[in-house]
Amino acid sequence: MDKASAEKFDIKTLDDFKRDEVKEAFDRDGDGKADLVACPPGWGCEVAIEGHLTEYGLKDHINEIKASYSASMADAVAAHDSGEPILFYTWTPNWTVNELKLGEDVVWIQVPEEANEENAAAGIASCVADPCVMGFEANDIVPVANSRFLEENPAVAAVLKTASIPLEDIFAQNSAMNDGADSPEDIKKQASDWIEKNRETVDGWLEEARKAVD
Repeated sequence: MDKASAEKFDIKTLDDFKRDEVKEAFDRDGDGKADLVACPPGWGCEVAIEGHLTEYGLKDHINEIKASYSASMADAVAAHDSGEPILFYTWTPNWTVNELKLGEDVVWIQVPEEANEENAAAGIASCVADPCVMGFEANDIVPVANSRFLEENPAVAAVLKTASIPLEDIFAQNSAMNDGADSPEDIKKQASDWIEKNRETVDGWLEEARKAVD
C-alpha cells in the first residue's frame, strides 16, 4: 500500500481495513469497501488472497479488483501519482516495484494474526514491522539444470553458482517489457545492454567458469 496512507492511518495489518476511516479512504468506487488490486481468476495468488480475506473476516470490508492485472496496476500507479491511497497485491521481481519504489512510495503490510509467524521475514526495511508477517512463504529464484548436463559442463555449473543479478535491475527489465519492449529481439538487447554495463562483473563469472575447466 502507499506509504503515506500507512503512516497517516497507522496501518499495520489487513485488520486495519475494518476501520471505517480506512475503508472510506481506499474506497474508489463508492461501494463502502476498500478497493484492493488483486489477481485475475485462475491465478494462484487469487486463491491465496481469497483465503486471506475469508480467514480474517475481510470480505465485507475489502473489494477485490480481479480485472487484467497490468491494467489494474497501471490505474493504481496513476492514482498514486495523483495522491490517492492505493492497496494492491504484488510480488518481486515485478514491474510494479520499478514504478512504485519499496520503502519510498509503498510499503508491505502484514496479515493480522501472529499464528502466521512462520511466514515472517526479518530485515525487510520496506515493511511496516520487523519481522514482517507476510502470510506467504518467502520464495527465492534459483537456477535449475539437469544434473548430468552440469557434470558434463562444469563451466556452466560454475556460472550458475556464481551469477547473481540485482533485483533492482530485474525490476527495470520487467518494467521495460511491460511498456512494450517484450519481443525476443528486445529481450536480447536488454540482456546485451546489461552485460555491457556490468562487464567487470560478468567477466568475473567467466573467470570462475574457466577455472572450473582448467
